[in-house]
Amino acid sequence: MFDNIFREYDIRGIFDQDLNEASVKAIGYALGLKMKELGVKTLSVGYDARLSASELFKFLLSGLNKAGGIKIYDIGLLPTPVGYFSVYADYFDANVMITGSHNPKEYNGFKITIKKDSFFGDDLQKLKLEVNKIIDQNTRIDDDVACEKFDILTPYKEFFVKEFAGLKSFKEPFVIDCANGAIGVSVVPIINELGLNAKILYPEPDGNFPNHHPDPSEKENLEDIFRFIDGGDVKLGFGFDGDGDRIAVITPKRDIKGDELAYLYALNMQNPRVLGEVKCSQNMYDEIAKIGEVFMGKTGHSNIKKMMKELNVDLAAEVSGHIFFKERYFGFDDALYAMMRVLELVNKGFDLDGELDKMPPVFSTDEIKIKVGEEDKFKIVEELKRRIKHNECDLPKILNLIEIDGVRIQFEDGWALVRASNTTPVIVTRFEAKNEIFLNEIQEKVTDAVRLCV
Repeated sequence: MFDNIFREYDIRGIFDQDLNEASVKAIGYALGLKMKELGVKTLSVGYDARLSASELFKFLLSGLNKAGGIKIYDIGLLPTPVGYFSVYADYFDANVMITGSHNPKEYNGFKITIKKDSFFGDDLQKLKLEVNKIIDQNTRIDDDVACEKFDILTPYKEFFVKEFAGLKSFKEPFVIDCANGAIGVSVVPIINELGLNAKILYPEPDGNFPNHHPDPSEKENLEDIFRFIDGGDVKLGFGFDGDGDRIAVITPKRDIKGDELAYLYALNMQNPRVLGEVKCSQNMYDEIAKIGEVFMGKTGHSNIKKMMKELNVDLAAEVSGHIFFKERYFGFDDALYAMMRVLELVNKGFDLDGELDKMPPVFSTDEIKIKVGEEDKFKIVEELKRRIKHNECDLPKILNLIEIDGVRIQFEDGWALVRASNTTPVIVTRFEAKNEIFLNEIQEKVTDAVRLCV
């Protein structure tokens, strides 16, 4: 009944429909039993600004407490990265953040970290089976919200103030759009403590998101930042998603994507080892390879954190704005930390637009999504791979196929990506080429090939 809420990276669904008293109590109970099995003694639970947070918190804790044996700490309304910090900085063994991230306001969900590892993929699918058993057996789970309050925001803030003390001399104005998400809780005290010259928009957490939707990957949600920059008031702006793990960086010339940010950060690192995902520009891979080592991996914050450990990389990035620093940090995606590292670059004299202008010119699309059935999306990608390998598609000469996550088709003058989304019923495509004519050609031909597989 609730199978659809168990995604690749997290648990996500509509409050009162997918996430209700029965399903969430069962999730808490099954998760508590699993955590005990893994040796978890202490657990922090936090939540973002969603209106359903208090109800889901009550249901989740009731299930966790029924499992018993774990000391639970309520860390309050916070960005997801502060929850990660509570584990990575060794305050607790595990963390659950109740968050809907950038989804519409009726959504919510759970991001789970156990012993500094994301709980995702096969682990979530196994948890789903246990949750179904609990529900099928009509297991009684009484209300029980026993927990202890814990202030994790103060040590988090102190870490930032110490780490970025050099920015106290940085006086250039910039704008921050908190989008009424959870990020305002952490960004405001840190900005104030460092004395930075920031205009902060919509810092009050509000699950109705009265000013605009908290998704910085959509241009219409960045209009207030563009207004400040176009008016000449500032030359730099930052936007955040609902739970503060994804960033947008705006300059007078561009909306800097996550792969472009990775290149800029790498310029200020010694022998950088950088991980990108399959949607990243070839420019990023080629240019970083000139000054360090670069790797390609699967999309998704959980996949990236796992691969970062395996490869011992310094930095990882997704085009969407998830940025992961291991150098000087803990290796999880924290948009506030990513913002501070941008401010460091500017403070050191880096011209963000100037550095990006030096890169070879390419033409690219944003993500283009093709709606398909949830059950069909992976089958469609596999059928496309089969047709390409059997020369059944009308495509330009192919140099290489990368099948890390979907299929990235490499041509002499560009590439195309086709992959199934792990979170929504869509096929995601992206295209990049050295000229617009070839960009249009591969976009048209690859899209036609995908539609023949639907």
